[in-house]
Amino acid sequence: MIMAEEGLLWLAILGYLLAGMVSVIVVIFNRGWERILLLLLSLGLILHGFSLGLRWQRLGHGPFISMFEILSSNLWSLTLAVTLFFWFYPALRATSVVLLPTLLVLMGWMMVSNSADTAIPPTYDTIWLYVHIGFGKIALGAILVAVGIGGIILMRSLGSLARHVQRLPDNPRLDELSYRFAALGFIFHSLMLVAGAIWSLDAWGRYWSWDPLETWTLHTWLLLALYLHLRPLFRPPPVVGALLIWAIFTFAFLVFFGVPFISRAPHQGVV
Repeated sequence: MIMAEEGLLWLAILGYLLAGMVSVIVVIFNRGWERILLLLLSLGLILHGFSLGLRWQRLGHGPFISMFEILSSNLWSLTLAVTLFFWFYPALRATSVVLLPTLLVLMGWMMVSNSADTAIPPTYDTIWLYVHIGFGKIALGAILVAVGIGGIILMRSLGSLARHVQRLPDNPRLDELSYRFAALGFIFHSLMLVAGAIWSLDAWGRYWSWDPLETWTLHTWLLLALYLHLRPLFRPPPVVGALLIWAIFTFAFLVFFGVPFISRAPHQGVV
């Protein structure tokens, strides 16, 4: 089973790499290979999903204990968010030139992480942990999509790839769509905090303890709330909105993957 699990994962990685190459060809050389891009991402998702499922069945717990598992499961969920976005917004598949490099960074980090088997701590054995993690993955996926849309705005402002993205909607419309995805991310980020508090009460007898991951996750929520309020109040130009969502995603990325990596707080379990 381990060989099948690893083999499926490597095939998924190959699919993701090919999708990244196709995304460059689509945008840089203006080729109409968007369907090939979507097919490769979908194939990688299916293979990766089976690999995660085999590991889950073999170990008896979800892929969220070690850094390898955290990176692998988030690579899958973020790729799913990007693939669904491409499916429902085919006119915006050019954002792949921004979105896929982020996924490839996660993939590279995963490949150099320790993939040793893990055991689930007793405090993790609750349905609320799954709910908490699920909401968090949706939140980060929605914010990533907002970042991809904002990336097109920034590229236009710098004159990069200008002739290749003219068919896309204008910057104000892109800014509005990016804002909507950021708002979706804020909703699920809020639900993640609530579910995490319920899990924390069940696991450790308190809703909140101000450990590093809890604290910095709250900071991410506050930054998102500030962004969502600044836009209707001050109407910043699309470029400023794109820069803000990029800054928030960078911060959120460091919180999601950086704090569990360096923190020794109980929240991180056995990472």
